[in-house]
Amino acid sequence: MLHIESDRPFTPVDALKLGNRLLRRQEVELKTGKSRSAIYAEMRKGTFPAPVPIGENSVAWLEVEIDRWIAERVAARNQALNTPFEICQVARA
Repeated sequence: MLHIESDRPFTPVDALKLGNRLLRRQEVELKTGKSRSAIYAEMRKGTFPAPVPIGENSVAWLEVEIDRWIAERVAARNQALNTPFEICQVARA
């Protein structure tokens, strides 16, 4: 069993839903708009999802956790603006 030393607790994943992808750092940067240094700085603060080891020197992030992190940012923004969350809708002519 793989043991990862960390000062932050994590919740074990019992089962992954089909379609959940592992994202490499570059994909996480593109999806979140964050730089590499910002991602690792927020991980140290405990405000960004931790990666999953996928090889001896490789890590990736669960897409569902990155999506949840983005949704939490949007929800916080909407709560601050006191507006309901709406999926972007394109005006139709």
